[in-house]
Amino acid sequence: MGASSLDHVGLCAADGPALWATYERLGFVLSPVNRQTGRRSPDAPLEPFGTANRCAMLRQGYVELLAVVDPSGFDNGLGRFLARYAGMHILAFGMEDAAAELERLRRAGLDIPGIMPLQRPVEDGNPALARFSRLPLPDAPEGRVQLVQHHTPELMWQERWMEHPNRAVALEDVILAVPEPARSAAALSRLTGQPFEPDLAGGYRLPLPQGAVRILPPAALDSVLPGVAAPTLPFLAGCTLRTDDGNAAITRIAGAVLREAPGGVMVPPEQAGGAALVFRA
Repeated sequence: MGASSLDHVGLCAADGPALWATYERLGFVLSPVNRQTGRRSPDAPLEPFGTANRCAMLRQGYVELLAVVDPSGFDNGLGRFLARYAGMHILAFGMEDAAAELERLRRAGLDIPGIMPLQRPVEDGNPALARFSRLPLPDAPEGRVQLVQHHTPELMWQERWMEHPNRAVALEDVILAVPEPARSAAALSRLTGQPFEPDLAGGYRLPLPQGAVRILPPAALDSVLPGVAAPTLPFLAGCTLRTDDGNAAITRIAGAVLREAPGGVMVPPEQAGGAALVFRA
Protein backbone atom coordinates (compact mmCIF):
# COMPACT_ATOMS: atom_id res chain seq x y z
CA MET A 1 0.00 0.00 0.00
CA GLY A 2 1.10 3.57 -0.66
CA ALA A 3 3.24 5.10 -3.38
CA SER A 4 6.17 2.99 -4.56
CA SER A 5 8.11 5.55 -6.59
CA LEU A 6 8.51 9.02 -7.96
CA ASP A 7 6.93 8.01 -11.27
CA HIS A 8 7.31 11.21 -13.28
CA VAL A 9 7.23 14.97 -13.34
CA GLY A 10 5.50 16.98 -16.04
CA LEU A 11 6.29 20.32 -17.66
CA CYS A 12 3.56 22.31 -19.40
CA ALA A 13 4.01 24.76 -22.26
CA ALA A 14 1.90 26.76 -24.67
CA ASP A 15 4.30 25.87 -27.50
CA GLY A 16 4.86 22.12 -27.57
CA PRO A 17 7.32 21.99 -30.50
CA ALA A 18 9.53 24.63 -28.87
CA LEU A 19 9.60 22.76 -25.55
CA TRP A 20 10.33 19.44 -27.24
CA ALA A 21 13.14 20.98 -29.31
CA THR A 22 14.67 22.44 -26.13
CA TYR A 23 14.89 19.00 -24.52
CA GLU A 24 16.29 17.40 -27.65
CA ARG A 25 19.03 20.05 -27.67
CA LEU A 26 19.79 19.11 -24.05
CA GLY A 27 20.49 15.54 -25.16
CA PHE A 28 17.20 13.74 -24.53
CA VAL A 29 15.67 11.20 -26.88
CA LEU A 30 11.92 11.87 -26.77
CA SER A 31 9.04 9.51 -27.45
CA PRO A 32 6.80 10.41 -30.42
CA VAL A 33 4.10 13.08 -30.14
CA ASN A 34 1.02 11.46 -28.61
CA ARG A 35 -2.50 12.88 -28.32
CA GLN A 36 -4.18 11.97 -25.03
CA THR A 37 -7.63 10.49 -24.45
CA GLY A 38 -9.40 10.36 -21.12
CA ARG A 39 -12.46 11.12 -19.02
CA ARG A 40 -13.30 14.46 -17.42
CA SER A 41 -14.78 12.56 -14.46
CA PRO A 42 -14.84 8.86 -13.50
CA ASP A 43 -18.30 8.33 -15.04
CA ALA A 44 -17.82 10.51 -18.15
CA PRO A 45 -17.18 9.01 -21.62
CA LEU A 46 -13.71 8.71 -23.07
CA GLU A 47 -12.88 11.62 -25.35
CA PRO A 48 -9.84 12.97 -27.18
CA PHE A 49 -8.22 15.75 -25.17
CA GLY A 50 -6.73 18.87 -26.72
CA THR A 51 -3.34 17.99 -25.23
CA ALA A 52 -0.38 15.95 -26.41
CA ASN A 53 2.94 14.98 -24.91
CA ARG A 54 6.38 13.67 -25.56
CA CYS A 55 8.39 11.99 -22.83
CA ALA A 56 12.02 11.57 -21.85
CA MET A 57 11.86 7.99 -20.57
CA LEU A 58 14.54 7.08 -18.03
CA ARG A 59 15.43 3.71 -16.58
CA GLN A 60 13.84 4.98 -13.38
CA GLY A 61 10.96 7.41 -13.87
CA TYR A 62 10.53 9.92 -16.68
CA VAL A 63 9.96 13.56 -17.60
CA GLU A 64 6.72 14.39 -19.41
CA LEU A 65 6.57 17.41 -21.75
CA LEU A 66 2.95 18.42 -22.25
CA ALA A 67 1.27 21.07 -24.39
CA VAL A 68 -2.07 22.07 -25.87
CA VAL A 69 -2.19 21.06 -29.54
CA ASP A 70 -5.91 21.62 -30.17
CA PRO A 71 -7.34 24.72 -28.46
CA SER A 72 -10.89 23.53 -29.23
CA GLY A 73 -10.40 20.39 -27.12
CA PHE A 74 -10.44 19.85 -23.36
CA ASP A 75 -7.11 21.12 -21.99
CA ASN A 76 -7.23 19.01 -18.80
CA GLY A 77 -6.19 21.96 -16.64
CA LEU A 78 -3.20 23.15 -18.70
CA GLY A 79 -4.64 26.61 -19.27
CA ARG A 80 -5.02 27.11 -15.53
CA PHE A 81 -1.46 25.91 -14.93
CA LEU A 82 0.04 28.14 -17.62
CA ALA A 83 -1.78 31.16 -16.23
CA ARG A 84 0.48 30.76 -13.17
CA TYR A 85 3.76 30.06 -15.00
CA ALA A 86 5.21 27.91 -17.79
CA GLY A 87 7.12 24.99 -16.31
CA MET A 88 6.60 22.03 -14.01
CA HIS A 89 3.03 21.45 -12.83
CA ILE A 90 2.73 17.66 -12.62
CA LEU A 91 3.99 15.44 -9.82
CA ALA A 92 3.09 11.77 -10.16
CA PHE A 93 3.79 8.91 -7.78
CA GLY A 94 3.74 5.27 -8.85
CA MET A 95 1.26 2.82 -7.32
CA GLU A 96 0.60 -0.89 -7.78
CA ASP A 97 -3.17 -1.19 -7.17
CA ALA A 98 -5.46 1.76 -7.92
CA ALA A 99 -8.54 0.19 -6.33
CA ALA A 100 -6.73 -0.55 -3.07
CA GLU A 101 -5.19 2.94 -2.99
CA LEU A 102 -8.58 4.55 -3.60
CA GLU A 103 -9.95 2.69 -0.59
CA ARG A 104 -6.95 3.72 1.54
CA LEU A 105 -7.27 7.38 0.60
CA ARG A 106 -10.99 7.48 1.28
CA ARG A 107 -10.41 5.89 4.69
CA ALA A 108 -7.87 8.67 5.31
CA GLY A 109 -10.61 11.23 4.65
CA LEU A 110 -9.56 12.40 1.17
CA ASP A 111 -12.44 13.20 -1.17
CA ILE A 112 -11.25 11.21 -4.19
CA PRO A 113 -14.13 10.92 -6.71
CA GLY A 114 -12.82 7.71 -8.26
CA ILE A 115 -10.25 6.17 -10.56
CA MET A 116 -9.53 8.34 -13.61
CA PRO A 117 -8.42 6.36 -16.68
CA LEU A 118 -6.13 7.80 -19.31
CA GLN A 119 -4.78 6.33 -22.52
CA ARG A 120 -2.79 7.37 -25.53
CA PRO A 121 -1.29 5.75 -28.62
CA VAL A 122 2.35 4.76 -28.44
CA GLU A 123 3.13 6.17 -31.88
CA ASP A 124 1.49 6.84 -35.23
CA GLY A 125 0.65 3.67 -37.13
CA ASN A 126 0.80 1.50 -34.00
CA PRO A 127 -2.63 0.46 -32.62
CA ALA A 128 -1.20 -0.28 -29.15
CA LEU A 129 -2.42 2.07 -26.42
CA ALA A 130 -0.51 2.98 -23.29
CA ARG A 131 -3.08 2.80 -20.47
CA PHE A 132 -3.00 4.31 -16.97
CA SER A 133 -5.19 4.63 -13.89
CA ARG A 134 -4.90 7.89 -11.96
CA LEU A 135 -5.90 9.06 -8.50
CA PRO A 136 -5.48 12.86 -8.46
CA LEU A 137 -5.29 14.80 -5.21
CA PRO A 138 -8.33 17.11 -5.39
CA ASP A 139 -7.68 20.85 -5.62
CA ALA A 140 -3.92 20.50 -5.09
CA PRO A 141 -2.45 24.04 -5.16
CA GLU A 142 0.87 22.64 -6.45
CA GLY A 143 -0.71 21.53 -9.74
CA ARG A 144 -1.64 18.00 -10.81
CA VAL A 145 -0.49 15.81 -7.93
CA GLN A 146 -1.52 12.19 -8.37
CA LEU A 147 -0.93 8.49 -7.96
CA VAL A 148 -0.50 6.61 -11.23
CA GLN A 149 -0.73 2.91 -12.05
CA HIS A 150 0.81 1.78 -15.34
CA HIS A 151 -1.11 -1.04 -17.01
CA THR A 152 1.22 -1.22 -20.03
CA PRO A 153 4.71 -0.32 -18.76
CA GLU A 154 6.34 -2.31 -21.56
CA LEU A 155 4.93 0.20 -24.06
CA MET A 156 6.33 3.18 -22.17
CA TRP A 157 9.79 1.97 -21.18
CA GLN A 158 11.17 0.88 -24.55
CA GLU A 159 14.90 0.55 -25.00
CA ARG A 160 14.94 2.83 -28.05
CA TRP A 161 13.70 5.75 -25.91
CA MET A 162 16.03 5.24 -22.93
CA GLU A 163 19.47 5.71 -24.50
CA HIS A 164 19.97 9.46 -24.10
CA PRO A 165 23.04 11.26 -25.47
CA ASN A 166 23.24 13.14 -22.14
CA ARG A 167 23.39 9.77 -20.29
CA ALA A 168 20.48 10.55 -17.92
CA VAL A 169 19.20 7.32 -16.38
CA ALA A 170 17.04 8.13 -13.33
CA LEU A 171 14.67 10.70 -11.88
CA GLU A 172 15.98 11.04 -8.32
CA ASP A 173 14.05 13.86 -6.70
CA VAL A 174 11.86 16.90 -7.26
CA ILE A 175 12.12 20.26 -5.48
CA LEU A 176 8.90 21.95 -4.40
CA ALA A 177 8.86 25.46 -2.89
CA VAL A 178 5.80 26.22 -0.74
CA PRO A 179 4.77 28.88 1.78
CA GLU A 180 3.98 26.31 4.50
CA PRO A 181 6.30 23.29 4.14
CA ALA A 182 4.83 21.41 7.12
CA ARG A 183 1.32 21.58 5.70
CA SER A 184 2.39 20.51 2.19
CA ALA A 185 4.57 17.70 3.57
CA ALA A 186 1.62 16.39 5.60
CA ALA A 187 -0.66 16.47 2.52
CA LEU A 188 1.87 14.62 0.36
CA SER A 189 2.51 12.11 3.15
CA ARG A 190 -1.21 11.43 3.34
CA LEU A 191 -1.47 10.94 -0.41
CA THR A 192 1.57 8.69 -0.73
CA GLY A 193 1.25 6.81 2.56
CA GLN A 194 4.94 7.53 3.24
CA PRO A 195 6.40 9.43 6.25
CA PHE A 196 8.37 12.64 5.79
CA GLU A 197 11.58 13.74 7.51
CA PRO A 198 13.55 16.99 7.97
CA ASP A 199 15.47 18.20 4.90
CA LEU A 200 19.00 19.47 5.45
CA ALA A 201 18.24 22.63 3.45
CA GLY A 202 15.20 23.44 5.61
CA GLY A 203 11.66 22.18 5.19
CA TYR A 204 11.03 18.48 4.68
CA ARG A 205 11.94 15.51 2.53
CA LEU A 206 9.48 12.79 1.51
CA PRO A 207 11.52 9.66 0.67
CA LEU A 208 9.92 6.90 -1.40
CA PRO A 209 11.15 3.38 -2.18
CA GLN A 210 12.37 5.02 -5.42
CA GLY A 211 12.94 8.77 -5.52
CA ALA A 212 12.01 11.60 -3.17
CA VAL A 213 10.31 15.00 -2.92
CA ARG A 214 12.00 17.94 -1.20
CA ILE A 215 9.43 20.38 0.23
CA LEU A 216 11.23 23.64 0.96
CA PRO A 217 10.49 27.21 1.99
CA PRO A 218 11.21 29.65 -0.87
CA ALA A 219 14.19 31.11 1.02
CA ALA A 220 15.93 27.71 0.74
CA LEU A 221 15.65 27.48 -3.04
CA ASP A 222 18.89 29.30 -3.79
CA SER A 223 20.86 26.87 -1.62
CA VAL A 224 19.80 23.86 -3.72
CA LEU A 225 19.09 25.53 -7.09
CA PRO A 226 21.50 28.49 -7.31
CA GLY A 227 19.94 31.58 -8.83
CA VAL A 228 16.41 30.15 -8.98
CA ALA A 229 13.59 32.20 -7.45
CA ALA A 230 9.92 31.28 -7.23
CA PRO A 231 7.69 33.31 -9.60
CA THR A 232 4.75 32.38 -7.38
CA LEU A 233 3.95 29.81 -4.70
CA PRO A 234 3.62 26.89 -4.67
CA PHE A 235 6.32 26.32 -7.27
CA LEU A 236 7.60 23.01 -8.64
CA ALA A 237 11.08 24.41 -9.13
CA GLY A 238 13.12 21.57 -10.56
CA CYS A 239 14.29 17.99 -10.41
CA THR A 240 17.47 15.96 -10.13
CA LEU A 241 18.46 13.44 -12.80
CA ARG A 242 21.21 10.88 -12.26
CA THR A 243 23.67 10.18 -15.07
CA ASP A 244 25.83 7.10 -15.58
CA ASP A 245 28.95 8.80 -16.94
CA GLY A 246 29.97 11.27 -14.23
CA ASN A 247 28.13 14.12 -16.05
CA ALA A 248 30.64 14.06 -18.91
CA ALA A 249 28.04 14.02 -21.69
CA ILE A 250 25.76 16.74 -20.34
CA THR A 251 28.80 18.94 -19.70
CA ARG A 252 29.81 18.52 -23.33
CA ILE A 253 26.28 19.06 -24.67
CA ALA A 254 25.13 21.95 -22.46
CA GLY A 255 28.36 23.34 -21.02
CA ALA A 256 27.66 26.93 -22.02
CA VAL A 257 24.44 27.15 -19.99
CA LEU A 258 25.34 24.98 -17.00
CA ARG A 259 25.69 26.28 -13.46
CA GLU A 260 27.31 24.56 -10.54
CA ALA A 261 24.77 23.11 -8.11
CA PRO A 262 25.13 21.05 -4.92
CA GLY A 263 26.09 17.56 -5.99
CA GLY A 264 26.14 18.26 -9.71
CA VAL A 265 25.52 20.72 -12.52
CA MET A 266 22.30 22.56 -13.33
CA VAL A 267 20.49 23.71 -16.45
CA PRO A 268 18.61 26.82 -15.23
CA PRO A 269 14.83 27.07 -15.70
CA GLU A 270 15.04 29.60 -18.53
CA GLN A 271 17.01 27.05 -20.57
CA ALA A 272 14.84 24.03 -19.68
CA GLY A 273 11.21 24.98 -20.19
CA GLY A 274 10.71 26.66 -16.82
CA ALA A 275 12.12 24.03 -14.44
CA ALA A 276 15.71 23.60 -13.27
CA LEU A 277 17.40 20.32 -14.21
CA VAL A 278 20.20 19.18 -11.90
CA PHE A 279 22.38 16.41 -13.31
CA ARG A 280 24.12 14.32 -10.67
CA ALA A 281 26.75 11.65 -11.21
